[in-house]
Amino acid sequence: MIDLAQISRNLEQTAEGSWRSKSHSAVSYPEWGNQACFDVEDSSFWFRHRNACILEAVRQYPPPGALFDIGGGNGFVAKAMQDAGLEVVLVEPGAAGAMNARRRGIQHVALATLEDAGFIPGSLAAVGLFDVVEHIEDDHKFLKTIQTHLASQGRVYLTVPAYQALWSEADVVAGHHRRYRRRTLRDLIERAGLKVEFATGFFQFLPPAILAMRVLPYRLGWRARHESQDGDTKMACQHKIKSGLMEKILNRIQQRELAGIRERRENKFGASWLVVAQKRA
Repeated sequence: MIDLAQISRNLEQTAEGSWRSKSHSAVSYPEWGNQACFDVEDSSFWFRHRNACILEAVRQYPPPGALFDIGGGNGFVAKAMQDAGLEVVLVEPGAAGAMNARRRGIQHVALATLEDAGFIPGSLAAVGLFDVVEHIEDDHKFLKTIQTHLASQGRVYLTVPAYQALWSEADVVAGHHRRYRRRTLRDLIERAGLKVEFATGFFQFLPPAILAMRVLPYRLGWRARHESQDGDTKMACQHKIKSGLMEKILNRIQQRELAGIRERRENKFGASWLVVAQKRA
């Protein structure tokens, strides 16, 4: 059983058993984002496949202890890990996300940013950063902070969106600062004092669709429908496949991507990157 009070200087336990920081910093993520995603996560091919890829990577490179899912949103990834038998702590600065994670059954939830949580340096066995780093303005400083908090030989698992060429209004609305090239991402992680063990692209089938449906309209100045207002927030996170044939085709592609991770083969292309890195001795 994890006692967060033993490894944190700034978390306090609430009456219902969750944790929250005594101070609260601003984050680059829209307030409506977690609830919008919560409404579609369970039926989304995008969220399901990302979970499958993450879990396969975790199986191939197991965490040496509890995994702290930083910026873990509604706990969709954390719940999959918890169901797989891993010990997980979700650290989420959004009140809606933390509440939804509790509703999902996540055992350890802390309402906080990494900085506000005040974890003791060297106290975290493993960290998950699933579509988080692109929200951080100073990504190098952030990853250096992660490295400081990791225990010796601790691991980091992260996903980020790929290629600045795929930048669109969806990135602006989501509060992204950038998208990443594979080489740039590896260099960033290595400069932060972490050794990349595995780095692969996934969602290899998505870049053409992103170009056609998001990038071209954005560059042509056509306003996208996903606005940060109540009536349209779901548009930011909708990932549904309506064609049965297309669903079968995508399923076959996704299975190949999972097999590649299982065999530790690195793809050099995709709409997202998945990286496993370890703290240098």
